Amino acid sequence: MKLCSIRKALLGLMLFASLPSWAEQFVFTTSWTAQAQFAGYYIAKEKGFYRAEGLDVVIQHPSLTTSLLQRLQDEKSDGVMLTLMTAIDLTSQGIPMVNIFQESMNNSNLLISRWNNDPLKLRGKKVAVFNTDLNYIVFILDRKEKMNYEWVRFTSQVNLFLSGAVDAMIALSYNEYYQLLQSGFKLTRENVYRFSEHGYNIQEHGVYVTPAYYRTHQEQCKKFARASRKGWEWAARHPDEALDIVMKYVRKHSAPTNRTMQRLMLEEVLRLQIDRDSKKREFKLRRDMVEKASRLMRESGIISRQITYEELMGR
Repeated sequence: MKLCSIRKALLGLMLFASLPSWAEQFVFTTSWTAQAQFAGYYIAKEKGFYRAEGLDVVIQHPSLTTSLLQRLQDEKSDGVMLTLMTAIDLTSQGIPMVNIFQESMNNSNLLISRWNNDPLKLRGKKVAVFNTDLNYIVFILDRKEKMNYEWVRFTSQVNLFLSGAVDAMIALSYNEYYQLLQSGFKLTRENVYRFSEHGYNIQEHGVYVTPAYYRTHQEQCKKFARASRKGWEWAARHPDEALDIVMKYVRKHSAPTNRTMQRLMLEEVLRLQIDRDSKKREFKLRRDMVEKASRLMRESGIISRQITYEELMGR
């Protein structure tokens, strides 16, 4: 056995041995299949940051047939990744969510049209939207601007758009945007509408738990947040090594992607984590973002009452 392999094996044994007998398991389900969007959590696990906090964190990826909410309600997950607007929507429906860690500080949503058209000049046209909970922003735009878009659902990839079956599509700046670039599709300021540049810069993904879990596991939630933050800060300092860890998970879960795509995704996710005001990685839910998101959702009829920052923080 090579010396480097022996060292890695010894390090693994040391990390396992350092896991306290009283360590509590925390089952965390991400929002999608294995990819660089979750690099900080992978790193926190692989580098022993969770173990150092006395946590045995199990990272799961969701299936297409089971919702994240269902996993929480069935107690198959302790924490799940949701967007801020999803958490607001659920809370307004009487299914309260508590934020324990905020990863995103900026909005990644894009509206991309074909034929170099302005997406806001495509009234009544077909727009592809995710078959998940990532469409709040474009629904709000549609109602506010009276676009009368015809929605066409898709699960993943960009083939529906490239085939010409739709006139525009919702995309994420760290995912579908780069898929389109890799396919040779031309993206310009004319046909890419960045929501973050037009008054819709709303925070996105964070980790949420139920109020019942939060009441009885506040220390565990704090420990998970501390270790996750360390994981993301480490990723920002060591992007190449972080990418190695990401690709380990990609291969393990047979995710259909490549290293180039994951490098671009990691770079963009890290960029989105920098708060525009402080120019730092804050990793916290902003009160003004909650108020703005709640107001936009209420004005567009998505929710019936204002959801407060205090509610989402379990206070």
